Amino acid sequence: STIPTSVTEKQFNEHILPYLSTAKRGFVCQIPLYKVFNYILYRLHQAAMERITHRTQSARADKKEISWQAVYYHFRKWSADGSLEKVWQASIHTVQDALDLSQLNLDGSHAIAKKGGESVAYQGRKRAKTSNILPIMDTNGYILASTGMVAGNHNDAFNLKPHLQTAFKSMKRLGLNITGAFFNADSAFDTREARKVCFNYGVIPNIAENKRNRKAPKRGRKRLFNAEVYKRRFTNERSFAWVDKFRALLIRFDRKDANFLGAHHIAFAMINLRMYWLQKFESVHSKNYGIGQFLPSLAPSG
Repeated sequence: STIPTSVTEKQFNEHILPYLSTAKRGFVCQIPLYKVFNYILYRLHQAAMERITHRTQSARADKKEISWQAVYYHFRKWSADGSLEKVWQASIHTVQDALDLSQLNLDGSHAIAKKGGESVAYQGRKRAKTSNILPIMDTNGYILASTGMVAGNHNDAFNLKPHLQTAFKSMKRLGLNITGAFFNADSAFDTREARKVCFNYGVIPNIAENKRNRKAPKRGRKRLFNAEVYKRRFTNERSFAWVDKFRALLIRFDRKDANFLGAHHIAFAMINLRMYWLQKFESVHSKNYGIGQFLPSLAPSG
């Protein structure tokens, strides 16, 4: 199924609104917040906030329903105050019964930063300024944890120890039992510190050996490595393909880390909730209640 590019009012009220900060005094948005959220989704799919201008026309052709500046105001606010991260974490609780925690898969995603910004640096391999983020997924491709932003001039293993510690703690706080899970990562993450963190949290490091780390073969017993389990990391690529549907994440325009992370949190939540909504749709459709009650449309509301 496709990644939702909009949500229904029912979906928004159930899975998103409870975790967003809303105005209690002063400015109150003149249109329903679910429409604002759909405009944000549209912006993430189209990569430029200004492009929503032609989507914000009301019944009167001479009056916009909402300006793109107002939409971006809500996006910045929800990114900065952690609301969008809470939406993503709540999505993990929603799909908890569908998670397969026998494997945890780690990989990195580089984004070219056209306008520079925080945690941005030149990367020779990309021949551009980039920033990097490292999500952790379960066997089925649900996104369970992630690092913060890492400047592109650092290798994938830069500061990996504190990043993994934070990610594992986050999953524990969410009530996810990761003890005994295989932790799959490619050779770029083959460090002694990373393996030690895995063992400390009861996770089995299944990391491809980086031969450049040694000048001579290690004596004694070989490190544990299950090649068959490692091959099942293909779900990483599928999840990254879903993330790539959000064009604003392929090329970074947000200068602030909080905003770019907030955009990722929305994408992660939509990826996690897609199968839940699809199952609800199929359940309702089987009872002939009509399509569209639970499955989002392919165009934003408004």
